[in-house]
Amino acid sequence: MIGLDPYRVPGPWDPQPVADAIQVGIAGFAEHGVGVETCLFGLDGSDDVEAVVSAALAARPWECVVVGGGVRKPEDQLELFEQVLNLIRRHAPDAAIAFNSTAADTFAAAARWIDVPGRPTGAGQ
Repeated sequence: MIGLDPYRVPGPWDPQPVADAIQVGIAGFAEHGVGVETCLFGLDGSDDVEAVVSAALAARPWECVVVGGGVRKPEDQLELFEQVLNLIRRHAPDAAIAFNSTAADTFAAAARWIDVPGRPTGAGQ
């Protein structure tokens, strides 16, 4: 799952609800016996987004990469969204790309594209 670290997004807002929703979304993977890793980066200028995302994608082969809403939804983040998609294409060309509706449904987004233990092969694909 690639997304924004809610604690490192500038602005007058409460990051806790988003952080909690990310944890709910990640918990869904454990509940279904599926491994997951997160790649969260900040928009506070402390991260080299290309380096952080490239390293995470190059770490191993991926079945699916979920791109979070904070990266793709704000219109002013269009270039960031394009950058992330192109990094996925370059470093994880065999991975499916999924998009969640909220951070809490990250597992559901990935489950449309991955094999989930106990679910018939091809279900949801």
